[in-house]
Amino acid sequence: MRRSILFAILLAATLAPAQNTKRPMTFEDMMHMKRLGSTAVSPDGKWLGYSVTTVDLDKNTKTSELWLQPIAGGDAIKLAVGRPGDDGLEFAPDGHSVLFLSGRENGQQIWIADFDAATGGATNAKKLTKISTETDNAKWSPDSKSIVFTSDVYPDCPALTAADNSGDKCNRDRDRQKADSKGKAQIFTHLLYRHWNHFTGDKRSHLFQVSLESGGIRDLTPNDPHDVPPFSLEGGGGFAFAPDSKELAFTENLDPEPAISTNADIFTLDLTSPSAKPVKVSTSQGGDFNPAYSPDGKYLAWRSQLRPGYESDKFRLLLYDRAAKTIKDLLPKFDRWVDEFAWSVDSKRIFFAGGQKGEAPLFVINSDGTHDEIPHPLVSNGEFSDLHPLQGGKAVVASVMKVQAPSEVEKLEYSWQVDSERGYDISINHSETNTSQLTHLNDAVLAQLDLPKMESFWFPAADGTKVQGFLIPPPGFDPAKKYPVKFLIHGGPQGAWGDSWSYRWNAQLFAANGYVVIMINPGGSTGYGQAFIDRVNGDWGGKPFTDLMQGLTYAEQHYPFIDKTRECALGASYGGYMANWILGHTNRFRCIVSHDGMFNAESAFGTTEEDWFNIWEFKGHPWDYYGRPDSENPFRKWSPSLSAKNFKTPTLVVHGQLDYRLDVSEGFQLFNTLQLLHVPSKMLYFPDEGHWVLKPQNSQLWYKTVNDWVDQWTQTSH
Repeated sequence: MRRSILFAILLAATLAPAQNTKRPMTFEDMMHMKRLGSTAVSPDGKWLGYSVTTVDLDKNTKTSELWLQPIAGGDAIKLAVGRPGDDGLEFAPDGHSVLFLSGRENGQQIWIADFDAATGGATNAKKLTKISTETDNAKWSPDSKSIVFTSDVYPDCPALTAADNSGDKCNRDRDRQKADSKGKAQIFTHLLYRHWNHFTGDKRSHLFQVSLESGGIRDLTPNDPHDVPPFSLEGGGGFAFAPDSKELAFTENLDPEPAISTNADIFTLDLTSPSAKPVKVSTSQGGDFNPAYSPDGKYLAWRSQLRPGYESDKFRLLLYDRAAKTIKDLLPKFDRWVDEFAWSVDSKRIFFAGGQKGEAPLFVINSDGTHDEIPHPLVSNGEFSDLHPLQGGKAVVASVMKVQAPSEVEKLEYSWQVDSERGYDISINHSETNTSQLTHLNDAVLAQLDLPKMESFWFPAADGTKVQGFLIPPPGFDPAKKYPVKFLIHGGPQGAWGDSWSYRWNAQLFAANGYVVIMINPGGSTGYGQAFIDRVNGDWGGKPFTDLMQGLTYAEQHYPFIDKTRECALGASYGGYMANWILGHTNRFRCIVSHDGMFNAESAFGTTEEDWFNIWEFKGHPWDYYGRPDSENPFRKWSPSLSAKNFKTPTLVVHGQLDYRLDVSEGFQLFNTLQLLHVPSKMLYFPDEGHWVLKPQNSQLWYKTVNDWVDQWTQTSH
């Protein structure tokens, strides 16, 4: 206990001098923050390009704009030819042009402009595509002569070409007929007829190539009934050019029913032959994603999973030798996920980011396999993404976010230790890594705010497994006072709390009005090895629940400023499920907030869309267990609805009509049950939101309603 008391005293001393000048963060402060989007680096390594989204709370809008900034130092400038709403900036490999996506004329199209690498000036913007189905995910070919992009089209329409307008006319007419029809009924003949927040309809994502010289468009996956690439929460195109521009690698799931399959594969396509067919190069029965060629053209790397049907299996880094046609795992003993990766310019190294103990560090390995079997992070503070190794092999540019600040772009410079026998540098000197922040989107706002530091703590689970938790004290923290607790439960269940920023569940904002925020990464959390992730499979209300309760008890015992009589549990998605499970299995909380949580596991199975998820997590289908006792049926054993007779804790229910991962009926069932049991309860219903609350004014209402509910039950005696 002495360690935690000392922490409290030191923290209070650290905060005390700033209390006169800094204040707690408000929701409006968070909405004033600029949001970093996609980033790009010019081929000479001199310019950083990026998008920035600005929120207008009064207008209920989010607007992106494109910016350029010298990597060596200097002020940011707006892309001269950009307009509000533009996004997707990419530098041409020859350094003379840029592309971007703009909806300024006839929907989102690809625009190109001349680029002056000396000044950052962009001129002569012109629209390259003019198709009714619009464009997304545009990428340059390495020879700068063409661009590949995605567009949603009707697979049975003629293929799109610039010379023959029949394909575009077919798509345009079908869209117009659908929009003008007074009947809005749909007919389904397959699963995955709706996904996340929309009905999928008859269109499918296809890959297209457009020539800069002729403007000719080629459908690279004509008449394909599948989405190419398949949907990904991370976004991006899921495809890559070979360095000679003659081949394209992409991801596709060919299984006849994608609703029950995670088996996306990597295919390559010969772009020099119009009659060429895709060739499958991956062999895993699990998912294969994010192909990327080595700059020397010898290899193709991708992220891969082994187990079919399991979207949270370990993400490995595989290397495909294009000449030998062999595949090897570059990190066979590395028990973490590879979340994203990028090749060094000389092809000798691969940089990657992956979750580890509440961080998402940046790692680097040698592509020839001579690295340490378990690599050490190059840098670990924060969550790294969007990696861009620079020319010269001595630096990488990446986006970094932390629990005290939203994403900014940093440049990391490092030195290598030379192996004279091998003739090149093979290992990094971790003691000589320097970081410098390139963008400063929110310095003015952050300078005004009291954003307390987060502390990590570890505790033993009931079975002895080490589990990590985090604590954020309130602004103006006084260790002599007692504070109520907001106990946050993450979603997934294969997710994690840690040193990262969120606009939907912001830990700093939850702490800002006088609360200690506690977050536990229970079994199922990422960043602690695959066995820890698998700890939740088939055991949703088992070990993860006891991990959470054990962690909260540990915090109560080791942080004397916690008032354990005034605690509220809040969770969304799997966190919402766990909030519902808590409702029926403990009365230790003053209140509960359940957002988009599963209430009835059997009904949730029948109303969700990614069926592989429930089949894996509950070990089959509900009908597989009919006739068995509840204790042998995971759909009933782990269903919060069957513990309703124990419900006593005041509960706020939140759900969105457009949430197709966990249908809104789950929220209605929970609220109806609470009302019939006369448990104090309230429901916040969003007719225009899905699994997440994304619209600015809806988000404002969400935070106010949630915080008011917690205040109501923790700030007074009951």
